[in-house]
Amino acid sequence: MRDFFAALQFLTILPVSPVRPRGANGVKIGPDIEGKAFGRSLAWFPFVGLMIGLTISLPVLLSDILPQAVIAALIVAASIVITGGIHLDGFADTCDGLYGSSSRERALEIMRDSRIGTMATVGVAMLLILKFSILASMPREIIVKSLILMAAFARWSQVLACVVSKYARGEGKAKHFIEYASKRELLVSSLFILTLFIFLLGVKGIALFALSALPAFVMINYIKIRIGGMTGDTIGAVSEASEAAVLLFCLGLGRFGL
Repeated sequence: MRDFFAALQFLTILPVSPVRPRGANGVKIGPDIEGKAFGRSLAWFPFVGLMIGLTISLPVLLSDILPQAVIAALIVAASIVITGGIHLDGFADTCDGLYGSSSRERALEIMRDSRIGTMATVGVAMLLILKFSILASMPREIIVKSLILMAAFARWSQVLACVVSKYARGEGKAKHFIEYASKRELLVSSLFILTLFIFLLGVKGIALFALSALPAFVMINYIKIRIGGMTGDTIGAVSEASEAAVLLFCLGLGRFGL
């Protein structure tokens, strides 16, 4: 279960014992965990996403007493709080880096800068407005299913980004995930996420998964072309974009009787 708790720690703000890799010389840094455990924890990412989806669905219980726009705002806020905004921060840095420079080196430098730029501000604002607008417009009977699939799929997209990419920097927080990611974690997580889609939506779940996977693949490959691989920021950006894509496709399918 250590791999599960490692995934839970990195994806949420829940109080889990810190997990850190060994240092380069083999000296333990924090609890005893090998770098490979970071890769193994990826198999649990969609399951943790499922838990996140269920948690941020709780405001739906208030749908009888609050307008849907308020429910939508509470859901968006809850999704930021439970993750500590880590993926949103990565999305912001990625917007600044990819649109702030045509140079790979300069883009990586901008993404590491703690200051927020114009493109980050615009990107985050547009992303949050999009999520809020979709949730405020979505038929109430499919909101919970959509949130579960959104959160689980977004964490699966992180697994995909780690497995099919190399690390774009020399050192960084995401290095151990990417270096030790293997096809096994992608296979396990893919089987879980596809089963979840089919369980909740039946045959339509396959179509929704395929539609949602396309923009994730496109974004990952675009980032790899721009900076030569993935970083923690770009993995977070892929996750946030995947959430928006799943919600958008759920809304579209919902109009046809999802």
